Amino acid sequence: MAGRAAGLMLLAGAAALASGSQGDREPVYRKCVLRCEERNCSGGALRHFRLRQPIYMSLAGWTCWDDCKYECMWVTVGLYLQEGHRVPQFHGKVSLNAWFWSTVFHTRDTDLTEKMDYFCASTVILHSIYLCCVRTVGLQHPAVAAAFRVVLLLLLTAHVSYLSLVHFDYGYNLAANVAIGLVNLVWWLAWCLRNQRQLPHVRKCVGVVLLLQGLSLLELLDFPPLFWVLDAHAIWHISTIPVHILFFSFLKDDSLYLLQESEAKFKLD
Repeated sequence: MAGRAAGLMLLAGAAALASGSQGDREPVYRKCVLRCEERNCSGGALRHFRLRQPIYMSLAGWTCWDDCKYECMWVTVGLYLQEGHRVPQFHGKVSLNAWFWSTVFHTRDTDLTEKMDYFCASTVILHSIYLCCVRTVGLQHPAVAAAFRVVLLLLLTAHVSYLSLVHFDYGYNLAANVAIGLVNLVWWLAWCLRNQRQLPHVRKCVGVVLLLQGLSLLELLDFPPLFWVLDAHAIWHISTIPVHILFFSFLKDDSLYLLQESEAKFKLD
């Protein structure tokens, strides 16, 4: 029974990848946002919010609803910590953090924004490797996935510490990201090829990893901007948008498969 319960928890986690983040699905969070919106985002309360809102937030398009979501996020985090649980993810911010800092860096190039852009990019690749570990090994051996997560966090800490405290080496950073990108590519492809007959939807995953690896050449083989507007880096950013839509489609199909497989096993039992 314990093994079955652990399996169900992992399956639920896999399904969550297709439907959002844990924090923003919490009833407490949703009720908090609804009440905040009713209380603060209409009539005189809304006018008061707009009057006291800093100009930079107004220019950035920060709305009363955004403010409610932000405040309720911290309320929910506080409840999680109070109950002894890990902090949940909200609105996919762990992944979107990389895109946020990339936007900030390309808007304002400073030492801080450059480091955040580079470090968050490394985090995204390591997170993809962790997802691969969970899908290929973790469903049967959750302890292995947990240990592997610790290893990845230690690697990320060492990488960031070296670049921040010792020397910001562009060559090393590029080599490190290429290396972990290749690990990500080989691992996902090996699993996909082994399961392509049983799981037809893995073709989407194959397409994703091959496209991302191919598009990464734009980062390595740079060229002058086309029409003095679109350089290789800009084209890489634009090109990766549809790839992530395809990856989401794969995650959705795979999560549905896992849930159906679980239901079939329970019927047999």
